[in-house]
Amino acid sequence: MISVGPDYRDSANLEAMCPIHAFAFRHSKVIVEPPTMEKIIITHSVGEYLLFSPMTGSHARTKAVGIAMAALMALSGCNSSPAAERNSAPSEEAGSGAAQATVVRVIDGDTFKASIDGEEKTVRLLNVDTPETKDPNAPVECMGPEATKGLEQLLPVGATVRLELDVEPLDKYGRTLAGVFDSAGKLVNAEVARLGLGVPVLFELNKKFYPPVVAAFDEARTRGVGLNSSDLACLPAQQVEKASHAVEALAAAPLSDSVSGLDKGHAGLVTALATLAALKAVAKAKESIHWAAYKPAQLAAMMNRLDSAATAGAAKQTAIGAKKKELGDAAAAAAVRQAAKAAAAAAAAEAERIRNLPPAPAPYVPPAPAPYVPPAYVPPVYVPPAPAPNPYPGYTGPRCYAPGGRTWTPCSKR
Repeated sequence: MISVGPDYRDSANLEAMCPIHAFAFRHSKVIVEPPTMEKIIITHSVGEYLLFSPMTGSHARTKAVGIAMAALMALSGCNSSPAAERNSAPSEEAGSGAAQATVVRVIDGDTFKASIDGEEKTVRLLNVDTPETKDPNAPVECMGPEATKGLEQLLPVGATVRLELDVEPLDKYGRTLAGVFDSAGKLVNAEVARLGLGVPVLFELNKKFYPPVVAAFDEARTRGVGLNSSDLACLPAQQVEKASHAVEALAAAPLSDSVSGLDKGHAGLVTALATLAALKAVAKAKESIHWAAYKPAQLAAMMNRLDSAATAGAAKQTAIGAKKKELGDAAAAAAVRQAAKAAAAAAAAEAERIRNLPPAPAPYVPPAPAPYVPPAYVPPVYVPPAPAPNPYPGYTGPRCYAPGGRTWTPCSKR
């Protein structure tokens, strides 16, 4: 029978009893079975022990587990001396799913091929992300080749490394997710970040190596190396400065006095502002490794820089529009004046032409017509027609006239 005074319901109380965390006893196993009587089975390297408790329920089970863990620590000879800790604690390899592997080749800045127990597997460094070089749908990213070369130097072909797994051993691509330790015991994941070649990232439940990677990348920030460099044109900070300066230079340029010059300036401004908008969109998406390299204060300053340049560019666009309207109004007024001047010149020319014409001839006066004198009337003289000759000389008998009475024939001839 083992009796323990405190009610050890959580690991904090257990740690108060012993500096070794209760769940660090990986060669031991505690099983709590909840029938009518709580039965606790303690499996330890020195044997198996059963503890029975007449208490039931979740509260009793919690207390029973605390008693069991206390018993387990007692069996393990828990004490506060460093020597006892080293003798009783298992190795890191035994407690973390560690495996030995041989580097076959480096794929990119955070992935490599390794031989594990004679089988070649793809290993993805946990909690660090480097620029892409192998995405078939995207160009090689800034610092991607440098990250690959950096990992090649950290993991030369043939080197023996130790792989430590976390909660989830594989990703959706079937790659082994691991913390990788070189022969000197250095965490390669953190070394990549320390060179500024990769940024800290969380892979769902796998966060075991996140703290050292964050600490290493903070060093890279302080030293201004890798993704934190100030002299690489392809990095966001330099792109923001370049794009902002381009817009501000266009905004500061004097306005042209020609519409074509204004249109040219406006076209350049539109292109420069589009670059600013693209940079802002990428920054807000928070999906780029390069933008993730900056601290929130740095990101805020970069966004302010972009906003300031965009404001200057928008003001310049407004000024260009106003200037174009001014030029258009002036051109229209000039056209009206020119038309009026041309009309006046034409009228003057016509007046001069008329003035120079020869004198007009006297108007034509037609002669007066002769008075009409009607002819004197002379009545006609009747001349009786000559009698028709008698076609029948000596005939005195009756005459039969033809129609019209001009000719006749003796009636005896009918």
